[in-house]
Amino acid sequence: MKNKKTILVVSLGLVLLIGGAYLLYERLGGQVQRDNLTVQQAETSETKVQTESADVEGETQEKTEAPDFTVYHRDGEEVQLSDFRGKPVILNFWASWCGPCKSEMPDFDEAYKKYGEEIHFLMVNLTDGYQETMKKATTFVEESGYSFPVYYDKDSEAGQTYQVFSIPTTYFIDAEGFFVAQGNGALDKGTLQRGIDILLDSL
Repeated sequence: MKNKKTILVVSLGLVLLIGGAYLLYERLGGQVQRDNLTVQQAETSETKVQTESADVEGETQEKTEAPDFTVYHRDGEEVQLSDFRGKPVILNFWASWCGPCKSEMPDFDEAYKKYGEEIHFLMVNLTDGYQETMKKATTFVEESGYSFPVYYDKDSEAGQTYQVFSIPTTYFIDAEGFFVAQGNGALDKGTLQRGIDILLDSL
């Protein structure tokens, strides 16, 4: 009898521990990360990435060029990253089922309305056709009232090229097509602004 009570108490404790851990994960999983902007070269799956040397405060620093890819407008028209050369680019990978992605979108939309003339915003939806479809993504954007441009990665070319294993992921690319910063996870308003300031300072 004593052994049964001990087993019951231990089992109940494990259930409470697992349940508490799950609730904590659910609560924290959708929260915006803080200060998660990395100002460095970004790694990609391309083996031949062109580089350019630049003198920064007496030091030579390699600049990594953002590799090109093709995504699609809602109407099916092809768009390439290289089409946007001449202005800085904010490249964001997202999906409508991703809680952290959705948490940062109001700030991205606000930033697009403010800086859309100076910076290209490429909100690239990882459209695998199963977990995420064009219809789901488009419906989410329309119902949310967002005005930023959305592009669909129907062939998974962009996601594979940039090795996007977790979302949201954001790249800040200067007007010449070189990486200047990368954000992993949901960006809060201040961190997004810091990335924008880096882009504007690069002009």
